[in-house]
Amino acid sequence: MAVNQDLIGREFPPTAPYLVGREKVREFARAVFADAPQHTDVDAARAAGFDDVVAPPTFAMVVQDLTLQQLLAEPDSGIVLARTIHAEQRFAYTRPIVAGDELTAQLRVTGIRMMGGNAMITSAAEVVDADGAHVVTATSVLLVGAESTDKGEAA
Repeated sequence: MAVNQDLIGREFPPTAPYLVGREKVREFARAVFADAPQHTDVDAARAAGFDDVVAPPTFAMVVQDLTLQQLLAEPDSGIVLARTIHAEQRFAYTRPIVAGDELTAQLRVTGIRMMGGNAMITSAAEVVDADGAHVVTATSVLLVGAESTDKGEAA
């Protein structure tokens, strides 16, 4: 089954709130080698004007992943996970993510580009805080490879 072109413009329900934990921010910072003290040290973060430790910019992917799971679970999507790679990622921040934030995200498929049987699916997840204020827009491109036509037959 090919990627469903009707996905373009589809919006998914908002995710359940995700409470950003201090230790999750620290773990993520260590995992991505973000060694600025405001990512792990509360005092350093407060000295920089934040209420708590500040997540590295790519931390938004943790919240966006909840939305991408919705897309991948769509029965009519035509997306086969075994043929899918995460090809591109961008973030547009209004403000940094800080431990203690309660974030909700909503995904919209913004485009599908077909290339020789392959599909590049672009989606944007709008991430807001508990007050509904925009925090970040996370844009992803998933590359879904074409179905193999090779049946293993010798020529």
